Amino acid sequence: MPESWVNLAERIGSDLHVDLSGPGSRRAVLIRALRDAVREGRLPPGTRLPPYRSLAADLGLARNTVADAYAELVAEGWLTARQGSGTRVAERAAPPKRPRMPKPAPARPAAPAYDLRQGTPDAASFPRTAWLAAARRALGAAPNEAFGPGDPRGRVELRRALADYLTRVRGVRADPERIVVCSGFAHALRLLFAGSRGAGGGVLRGPFAMESYGLGFHRDILESAGVRTVPLGLDERGARVEELTDGPSAGSRTRGVLLTPAHQFPTGGPLHPARRAAVVDWARTSGGLILEDDYDGEFRYDREPVGAVQGLDPERVVYLGSVSKSLSPAVRLGWLVLPEQLVDGVLAAKGEREAWASVLDQLTLAEFISSGQYDRHIRRMRQRYRHRRDRLVTALAERAPHITATGIAAGLHAVLRLPPGTEASAVKAAAWQGIALDGLAAFRHPGATMPAGDGLVVGYSTPTEHAYGAAVEALLRALPPADGEQPPAGGELLTPSSTARPPAT
Repeated sequence: MPESWVNLAERIGSDLHVDLSGPGSRRAVLIRALRDAVREGRLPPGTRLPPYRSLAADLGLARNTVADAYAELVAEGWLTARQGSGTRVAERAAPPKRPRMPKPAPARPAAPAYDLRQGTPDAASFPRTAWLAAARRALGAAPNEAFGPGDPRGRVELRRALADYLTRVRGVRADPERIVVCSGFAHALRLLFAGSRGAGGGVLRGPFAMESYGLGFHRDILESAGVRTVPLGLDERGARVEELTDGPSAGSRTRGVLLTPAHQFPTGGPLHPARRAAVVDWARTSGGLILEDDYDGEFRYDREPVGAVQGLDPERVVYLGSVSKSLSPAVRLGWLVLPEQLVDGVLAAKGEREAWASVLDQLTLAEFISSGQYDRHIRRMRQRYRHRRDRLVTALAERAPHITATGIAAGLHAVLRLPPGTEASAVKAAAWQGIALDGLAAFRHPGATMPAGDGLVVGYSTPTEHAYGAAVEALLRALPPADGEQPPAGGELLTPSSTARPPAT
């Protein structure tokens, strides 16, 4: 017996699925199906059923079969029938359901009072009104073909807008045909190294050099694709790129290097001009490739941002960027500016269009950039983040002068240098003050041989404006004392205040 649908749109607001499969006569099957619909709540009490003639027509049954089924259900008390009122589901108490015992929720750490972790912009500052206006303009102007299968490179409107913006602001030599839109920096790495087919499906092979301090999940992406990573040392001039030719990386025949030249993450310094030229020379002579992570290149506060390394040699540098720091990680848009030889390979690695970024978001971002709203947003956030960094530096100078914020005035975080041997205790003390942050050691490559010293990586972009002052005060309470000063009574680095509580574990 086939399954069917009954049109009850005038009665319950939608169609009703009636399962007419199963053993028995048509009358018995219909009775069972209607009884189940009432029992399961799909036909609520008081619902008016269609006349038996209409139901018979919908289900392809004889009228007498439906009339007999109605009569049986009225006799059983499932339905009521009154002259002028039609046949309705009886107004009777539903059988009590056995209460389900809720599963115990897994224990979760209490949310920190102050989030000073690096890398997240101020969510309250997302330009909602301007973004919505850009979306409306973009959708109104979009051609019909924009809503079809599309181009694996990404929408041409966005690629053109990015080419103009990156050339003007970051000194990138960008051609729209050599830009591939992706869903963020991590996606870009997976396209380059793993591809859509998993490990080994990308266009690049290892070993690959990385700065000895950086984000661990970037290293994990490469290593999950079977790429061995080799750490490059760091000093006050940035990554020690000479190690590519005369250090541990040289012996491993490194095929490329991943750098954060504008603002080393997390230590905070720029790559020295001599080393920028040296790494490009290495790539040219060795056939190697440079991956340039320009994660916060627009946010330089003490001078104009330094241009991208990619401008020195577009055929030896892959330029990687996204809006996760400048706008929001929720937008999920990034890009690769590729050497010509890599374009086809990356497009092949990108694979089926289910993995492509949303066309609607691409069109909106293109309009947001072209209209000048992106520039205005960057200028506004640059002022806000500079003010926050200045407040942190001023507070340290006044209350903890033995601790300084190192690195250039840029980005969304600062590194606070600590006395030797105090990093772990400072991170623990911060947790007692309700602060979430990381120590420098959390970003160290496991193969690094030259520690960068003790420090805290303090993100000043995440807290809201009204909470930032309290976050800085809590941070100051968590910092270790200067040499020669006595810690608070009890011998602990920090005695929690009456309002502070350790985070749940």
